[in-house]
Amino acid sequence: MDGDHVGRRRTGRRAARGARHYASRMHQLSEQPSSGPVEPLVVGFDLDMTLIDSRPGIHAVFTALAAETGAPIDADAVVTRLGPPLDEELARWFPADRVAPMADRFRELYPDLAVEPTPALPGAAEALAAVHRHTGRSVVITAKYEPNARLHLDHLELRPDAVVGWRWGDGKAAALVEHAAAVYVGDHAADMRAAVSAGVVGVGVATGPVDADELRAAGATVVLEDLSGFPEWLDEFVLQRRLVDLRRRLDDLGSVLVAFSGGADSAFLLAAAVESLGPFQVVAATAVSHSLASGELDDAKAFAEALGVRHLSPRTYELARDGYRANGGDRCYFCKAELIEVLRPVAASLSIKHIVTGTNADDVVAGFRPGIRAAAERGALTPLLDAGLTKAQVREASRRMGLPTWDKPAAACLSSRIAFGLEISRDRLERVDRAEAGVRAALKDAGIEVRNLRVRDLGDHARLEVDPDVVEWVALCEEASDAVLAAGFASVELDERGFRSGSLNEQLVEPERYR
Repeated sequence: MDGDHVGRRRTGRRAARGARHYASRMHQLSEQPSSGPVEPLVVGFDLDMTLIDSRPGIHAVFTALAAETGAPIDADAVVTRLGPPLDEELARWFPADRVAPMADRFRELYPDLAVEPTPALPGAAEALAAVHRHTGRSVVITAKYEPNARLHLDHLELRPDAVVGWRWGDGKAAALVEHAAAVYVGDHAADMRAAVSAGVVGVGVATGPVDADELRAAGATVVLEDLSGFPEWLDEFVLQRRLVDLRRRLDDLGSVLVAFSGGADSAFLLAAAVESLGPFQVVAATAVSHSLASGELDDAKAFAEALGVRHLSPRTYELARDGYRANGGDRCYFCKAELIEVLRPVAASLSIKHIVTGTNADDVVAGFRPGIRAAAERGALTPLLDAGLTKAQVREASRRMGLPTWDKPAAACLSSRIAFGLEISRDRLERVDRAEAGVRAALKDAGIEVRNLRVRDLGDHARLEVDPDVVEWVALCEEASDAVLAAGFASVELDERGFRSGSLNEQLVEPERYR
């Protein structure tokens, strides 16, 4: 059972402000030492008047109970007090010795009378989905009889990861601790007190009998009008939680050499390291080789200089490695192995304790990432990954920091443009670099703005990929094709599907086609 009042909807913007208010409380966590990978996100939800509007169903059951027993039950009044355990309400209408049997009868009547008329509250399904979107677990912790709670969830196709019933007050707090929850969402003051007792963040929703002021007084960190604002609040909460964890991890490392490609991930990591450790405990190193695209080194130097960080540009020699030149599906393993093996003595000579890379949480779920394994085998650390930061979160945090790289397109090394199975050579890398630079210049002259651009080397033939929304305009620009041919390709085609990151991975099963 839960509450009654349904207030006006608060906008997602106000919900986000609430999360930022909480972030100031989280800042003290940055003083705590980190240990191991970031803990998975677990969010607890109350059920009645938080996820579901249980008033119609409970009203029906109490009406039936009154008809059976002759008790003068005011079902309208009952549904204004939802929240506490069933026995407390029954004690208003029956003598003490009849409460237990009436509770049993209530639960018997409940499945047939209460489940069908009970709707989900606005935003309930989206709130659960938001937790899963952050690879978290959702746990419903309710005072309701657990089998009946499950009937509601199944009927409404709400899919939490776990359900815990018959919990109230300290029982809810214990369940939150048992499930290692970080957040508890509820509509009752007792829910917020349970959150405080368990040491988790209490998110109040003013959809029950308790108003926003009472929820705050009971310990709610933030109060939402209903669950519609919860996904945006959770986005902010998770981002702040992970940023705090990143800061703790960087503080623990003491000093770092950042493998700085100049892309959005390593740029953010470099800036975060400077913010945590100061510029004199951080060094940026951009490897220089034939696989580095034109202009990237200059941009990297300028970025590091703006942060006041020492920037190095050591030479790497991937082409000296047979596995790299062979260009199989494990090519990146040999590239990353070369990079870390070159950086290790550099770091040692500067008394820098750790080498770190910009690998993020999305990278480990993508296919064809042997480079991550090579770096890990050689002792490189991955603070962004360990803090759980995704690519989207890195970009958002970079935007807030004012970093110019926040929306920089992905810029993989030039070898990623060469179809698997074709031997990588200096000539091939330079040809791709000339072709891309020529196409960009031609499109700029034609007034065609392009964000993502790749020239894929398929042998003597090239495939040009650009943003899908400009494909038809690029098709009319003969100068773009001419630039690819001028770079040394015998023929070129424009991919009508547009740019796709890692599109050459599609050919891993058939590399012979491109020899």
